[in-house]
Amino acid sequence: MIKVRIQLQGEGSAAAINSNPLSVAKTIIAEDGITGLYRGLSAGILRQLTYGMTRLGIFQGLSEKFKPEGKTAADLPLSTKLGCSICAGGIGALVGTPADAALVRMQADSTLPLEQRRGYKNGLDAMIRMASEEGITGFFSGATPTILRGLAINIGMLTTYSNYKKMMAPYFGYDSQTNRFVCGALSGWTAATVSLPFDFVKTRLQKQRPDANGKLPYAGVADCIGKVMAQEGLFAFYKGYGTYCIRITPHIMLTWVFMDNVKAFLKSNNLM
Repeated sequence: MIKVRIQLQGEGSAAAINSNPLSVAKTIIAEDGITGLYRGLSAGILRQLTYGMTRLGIFQGLSEKFKPEGKTAADLPLSTKLGCSICAGGIGALVGTPADAALVRMQADSTLPLEQRRGYKNGLDAMIRMASEEGITGFFSGATPTILRGLAINIGMLTTYSNYKKMMAPYFGYDSQTNRFVCGALSGWTAATVSLPFDFVKTRLQKQRPDANGKLPYAGVADCIGKVMAQEGLFAFYKGYGTYCIRITPHIMLTWVFMDNVKAFLKSNNLM
């Protein structure tokens, strides 16, 4: 919620923005109460159930299929890791686009004038209305930047974790819990850093709505990038960097720790 608020500030101008997450959170609480910080929670859960499970499932399946015989996923060539990441990220992002668009719209709603607010009841209601009111185009609003973001975050996350584990193994032990947490955090930070510009463009495109003449502020990804660079500068794409890292890094870290522990449990019990 805080990340979206920061990204939507200063749209169309180079005006100064409030990028302090604590200050932004204070403003949200003052305007909407503590529940304002959790606006779009139902859509966020739907997004994780669709996008998150799809991309990780596909990546793990492909990694197991292509890993060298008798070795681990850490021994996969970089080109193979990239291929698996791109495939998993692209498919997962496409599957998760409707829920992701619903999340951004619900979080951006309170920044709009009352007469322009969509007033979605929850994530499911948002997706149903998007499909019924806007058709397939509205249902998959922002699909292109969502897929680009998915590819970037997957490459940053999925191609680095096993390499970080291998690099840190002399210090912490390859399969120790410490190594899993440290390398999971590094993997999450890498993913956040490479994917934020795509996330920024995705947020701007999914939030937009036509003016009185039916014209949208941005015609597409390239138009959005060009207008933001011209009007707000290059660093606008990294608005909310700290907040985004705080959001993405722990999520990816815990995902890797959970997956590693589940795999270790299944192997120790001859279940895989």
